[in-house]
Amino acid sequence: MRTTVDIPGDLLEAARRAADSRTKRETVIAGLEELIKKSEREELRQLAGRMRLRVNLPRSRRRRSP
Repeated sequence: MRTTVDIPGDLLEAARRAADSRTKRETVIAGLEELIKKSEREELRQLAGRMRLRVNLPRSRRRRSP
């Protein structure tokens, strides 16, 4: 999809170097992907302490014999 966005050149160049991207397009895509990942991590953090898991750690750590 084509979209026109006015992004300050110095900001885009700094982001390109930080992301080690070769093109502006790669830089923008990397930034959007990172924003999505950050949002998903935050959603998982919000669930901390809200779920009760019944896990038997010693049993789950034992290796199964072939």
